[in-house]
Amino acid sequence: MNSPTGRGKGAARPYFFLSYAHTPRVNARGVDPNHWVGRLFGDLCEAILQITDAPAGDPIGFMDRSMHQGQKWAERLSWELANCRVFVPLYSPRYFKSEACGKEWHAFTRRSVYQRRPTAERATGIVPALWVSMDHYRLPRVASELQFSHDSFGADYAAEGLYALMKIDDYRSQYATAVLRLAQRIVDVADQTVIPIGQQLDFEGQPSAFEPPEPNDRVRISVYSYREPELPPHRSPSCYGQQRTDWQPFRPPSRRPLVDDAADVARSMGFQPSVHEFEDEAEALMTAERPVAPSVLLVDRWAFLDTQRSDTVRQLDRRNLSWLSVLEPWNRDDQQCRDHERMLNELGDGVLPATRAGRQKPSLREEGSTGVPGSLDEFRGEMERAVMRASTAYEQQTTSRTVGTGTRRPRLGT
Repeated sequence: MNSPTGRGKGAARPYFFLSYAHTPRVNARGVDPNHWVGRLFGDLCEAILQITDAPAGDPIGFMDRSMHQGQKWAERLSWELANCRVFVPLYSPRYFKSEACGKEWHAFTRRSVYQRRPTAERATGIVPALWVSMDHYRLPRVASELQFSHDSFGADYAAEGLYALMKIDDYRSQYATAVLRLAQRIVDVADQTVIPIGQQLDFEGQPSAFEPPEPNDRVRISVYSYREPELPPHRSPSCYGQQRTDWQPFRPPSRRPLVDDAADVARSMGFQPSVHEFEDEAEALMTAERPVAPSVLLVDRWAFLDTQRSDTVRQLDRRNLSWLSVLEPWNRDDQQCRDHERMLNELGDGVLPATRAGRQKPSLREEGSTGVPGSLDEFRGEMERAVMRASTAYEQQTTSRTVGTGTRRPRLGT
């Protein structure tokens, strides 16, 4: 059977298939966010050409640049996955949330792998690469079980990932080292294994190799805010809805509830989020002797004007729960927030003294924060850190009570 690319059975097989998660554009006119992956692909192909005797014109690697759907697109992916010699997954939080990437992994691993000679590592034909650091993210089973060491790629690579090494000038030499080591590893695996050409599968019909989050990989997100009918007279209703979870502090430009963005962040980290109004969570948070899940509380400081409700938050602050992270999103573009900033800050100091004293960034409004202070992008970064703080503390709490049953986050090479 001829391939959809016009290459028949005798065609040269590419050394590697670069599997990566396509990053969506911020807007239609924005720079292609996958440009840097394309540059890495080109650098890898050049390095492999330099260290092998591959004939000119032979395909060195394959990278899906199109994102096109349809039969021809699926046939092309299937052909490349059935013929490539090495599979290179580019690890990122987005990667393990991508159904297409999970299908690519599954399709490649349907092929048999034979070792030419014994090595210390089990032959898989898979050479993982770090696009970003994955130390704080839960890897799916198929990835955590890989016996693969990246020690020779350099300490900065392991700590930062290839994307940072490419973007930061001071890491230029470390990037060159990591690319050369990765290219050599691809060539070594291709030489040390025999992976016969596989069957060209129905790509769209393949399952994902990445299992869904385990039930215990939960994070609870609660919102302390207003329903629209509860608002004080001097607060605009434009950021509020019928539920307290409808709060949209960054409106405009964002017209979706902030808790939806928070849940998206948690899911991208491998967690299974649930969303609640603070009042539904308050009793459990106030009385629980042990946590049921890591938790994040999103606080609207305008709601501190409701003295009866804010007293519950004040009592919770006194408990100083390590597995509860508190965020105070603050939109500096909101004129009402700017006009009443001093008053609202003083309210927050009175309600959350322990929380504010215990963290370096008391809110998302600090002048010293990166990017636009109080922007939605900054919130997403703070949300990642909040989830990790809560999750780490939760694991410490649970493992201290039940020795040996704690959850361990696997790392590459372990």
